[in-house]
Amino acid sequence: MIFWALPLFWLACATAGYVYALQQGIPSSVVLAALPAFLLEATLFLTLGIETWRKKLEKLRPAGVAALLVLAAIAPYCAASLALGSFRWQSLAGIALLAGLVSFWYIVLPQKPAADLLLLALMAAVVLAKVFATLYVRPDPKLPLEILGTAMWIRTGAFALLSVRRVQGVGFGFWPSAREWKIGALFFLVMLPVVAALAWWIGFAKFHPPAPSWTRTPVIVVLNFFGALWVVSLGEEFFFRGLLQQWLVSWLRNEWAGLIATSLLFGAVHLPRGSFPNWRFALLAAVAGIFYGLAFRQASSIRASMVTHALTVTTMKVFFS
Repeated sequence: MIFWALPLFWLACATAGYVYALQQGIPSSVVLAALPAFLLEATLFLTLGIETWRKKLEKLRPAGVAALLVLAAIAPYCAASLALGSFRWQSLAGIALLAGLVSFWYIVLPQKPAADLLLLALMAAVVLAKVFATLYVRPDPKLPLEILGTAMWIRTGAFALLSVRRVQGVGFGFWPSAREWKIGALFFLVMLPVVAALAWWIGFAKFHPPAPSWTRTPVIVVLNFFGALWVVSLGEEFFFRGLLQQWLVSWLRNEWAGLIATSLLFGAVHLPRGSFPNWRFALLAAVAGIFYGLAFRQASSIRASMVTHALTVTTMKVFFS
């Protein structure tokens, strides 16, 4: 049935891309050349949330799974760079090397806490160092081609942990259940006045609603929410709540100690955002991380904390500045 739904999925992705391109003033020739690569990455990313496909993948030998992950990592880059005339062998080698490190991590190293923490550190370091901005050359200043790299990085790391490491208790998926929607929304509502008051007190942001429009504003809100839910929130909640919080709770043998430690680390990785050290952003992220962790703990699923996280990101982007 998923194959019949793919054309609708591609149409939705293409429409979102078209709306973004119009807003940013990106030439249509650039958009059309880049579109196949983005649709390919979106399709590969979609396979993460289809448990039956992941189960089929797990029937292969771990080394075979890792090799497929590397091939899937370089495919969108090749599609984009060849179409846009920006292909570089150095970039291809860099992407393949990074994907290979993550994909073969648990084939070479034992499944122990030290290896787990080192992998998470590697994943975070690559993102914080903005490595993909140097590997994916923008054909147009307004087209963030490095998004392909970020999505690939999340996808490859998640597959390595779910299908090679085979972590449990994450509650991984793209679409929350009714219960998870309720839990995620509830913790967002409880968190909102706390984070809003803190943001105002430390001078991080002020309320700045968009220009009133019955057509434009809802579209912006919906696109921001689902973009945050399925990329930023999915990646961060998987690695911080689904993995790190679970592991720290187990290692520290205390629910609250693990939750708070994870939230502090979550805040710390936001220090480089903008001008370092961005302590205001880090403080807000750490406080918000507590509520994300509580949502995960209540639902035993990152899908609930993804909802809380995505609602927070959307509210900040659309209504605050």
